Amino acid sequence: MEAVFLFLQEIRAFTEGELGMIIIMQKGAEQHQIDEVVKRVKSLGFGVHLSQGVERTIIGCIGGDREALCSLNLEAMEGVEKVTPISKPYKLVSREFHPQDTVIRIGEHTVGGGDLWVVGGPCSVEGRELLLEAAHMVKELGVHALRAGAFKPRTSPYSFQGMGVEGLKILAEAREETGLPVVNEVMDTRDVPVVAEYADVLQIGTRNMQNFSLLKEVGRCGKPVLLKRGMSATIEEWLMAAEYIMSEGNHQVILCERGIRTFETATRNTLDLSAVVVAKSLTHLPVVVDPSHGVGKRAFVVAMARAAVAAGADGILVEVHPRPDEAKSDSAQTIGPVAMSRMMAEITAIAGVLGRRVPQAAHVHV
Repeated sequence: MEAVFLFLQEIRAFTEGELGMIIIMQKGAEQHQIDEVVKRVKSLGFGVHLSQGVERTIIGCIGGDREALCSLNLEAMEGVEKVTPISKPYKLVSREFHPQDTVIRIGEHTVGGGDLWVVGGPCSVEGRELLLEAAHMVKELGVHALRAGAFKPRTSPYSFQGMGVEGLKILAEAREETGLPVVNEVMDTRDVPVVAEYADVLQIGTRNMQNFSLLKEVGRCGKPVLLKRGMSATIEEWLMAAEYIMSEGNHQVILCERGIRTFETATRNTLDLSAVVVAKSLTHLPVVVDPSHGVGKRAFVVAMARAAVAAGADGILVEVHPRPDEAKSDSAQTIGPVAMSRMMAEITAIAGVLGRRVPQAAHVHV
């Protein structure tokens, strides 16, 4: 409860103390006109964030004094089309600030555009030989990035906690052999530098979505961040967590719906696919889905991956193991290579119906 209370205090302070405005420049506005508007806005102490599209430039203004900003009469300046407040408590995350979808490049592929991004691998790094076997397996199945936890947050202190830095080194070796970028969770501010050294994408797990110090630290690391929704978080709280990262200068944020805690006990969590549609209407950031943690039972994972793609998810994050019954962690929700190949074929078909594609996806007949 204390963490929730502190989080709500942070939201209140942000919304009361920060003014969000966007200045929409006219189509074809010249650079000197944009520069002049930015200069005027900065003179009042506002932070400025530029979103320069193909046709228009949008200038986001964060902080400063409302009355002073209004006194500038910015709409009368050359090149300005419209000035409007950002109504959401999250500013940089808001689609009002950045109407176009954000596209983030991860290795040879992108997330957030028309392509579907697929991340797969075991729950944790269990050893060198097993991880390399798993990496080559998912590469052959058409996955675009490798996941496997080096640091594992577990409910029980007696459960397998991961291999730490040694696990990161094994992941780096797997990347060298397969070319797959690495997604890895970071749990502590002290571990951000070493995880950023070895991983291509830093993951913030559900338990750390409201760890503000950690959010700020990954916001300064310069690497893409995959932000999982807290298991009891609202969509607004999730987006506000993303705002923490972006406010530190890192705009490479990928949102991940991984299931929320409800009264239902038939599945591990309740996978909230409506969050994909709602989040994509509110923010320009990519939204991916983790059906493995969402349902917690391998029999349901492929079906929910299909549903996530149909709902418009930009990617799928799935736990897959060469021999899932032998997995040291999350065995019950981990699928094997046969199910994974079927999933790839099925989500590729669904993506095609929606005018999207799964780049270089393997079509394995089973």
